[in-house]
Amino acid sequence: MLEDLRKVAVEGFVPILRDESTKILQDLCNKNQPKNILEIGTAIGYSGMIMLNASKDGYLTTIEKNEERYALAIKNFDEGGFSDRVDVILGDAMEVLEKFAENNRQFDFIFLDGPKGQYVRYLPYLKKLLSVGGVLFADNIYFRGLVKSEGKIAHKHRTIVNNLRLFIKNLEGDMDLNTQFLDIEDGMSISKRIK
Repeated sequence: MLEDLRKVAVEGFVPILRDESTKILQDLCNKNQPKNILEIGTAIGYSGMIMLNASKDGYLTTIEKNEERYALAIKNFDEGGFSDRVDVILGDAMEVLEKFAENNRQFDFIFLDGPKGQYVRYLPYLKKLLSVGGVLFADNIYFRGLVKSEGKIAHKHRTIVNNLRLFIKNLEGDMDLNTQFLDIEDGMSISKRIK
């Protein structure tokens, strides 16, 4: 089914995980066996299924803003036999994260693959939601290589690039998180909450 979803994504221009990122996400979930997973950016459910397949007793809470993708994800999770292990939420991630933080929700694995320009705004909430020992995996942190570029950034990408640079800087300076940055595909960060 995952191969079918990959084809659907390519044909419909839906951004999904690249091959190496998929393998790393799968390995992290295999190793950590998270029970409560949070995903920002459901798309059509591809990465959610990867995480659920790898974490045998994991329960996924995933947030998607696009109504069409939200409906398709629900259908795909159902067809994949995961409907009893997933809660797909239609809404703005920032609003949902604020509510989760107010309610002291806790997750032992967070996969961040939503709007790149918002990563830095999400970070304080994600940290509050991440249990000690939990892992935050953020994808596409180098945004087409522009974040690491020293040249002039086109106006249309400047805010996203500046926000991602700030996100990276905040991760680097956070003593509660042990973060490694991987220069693979479009870049990723893996942060473990140590206190």
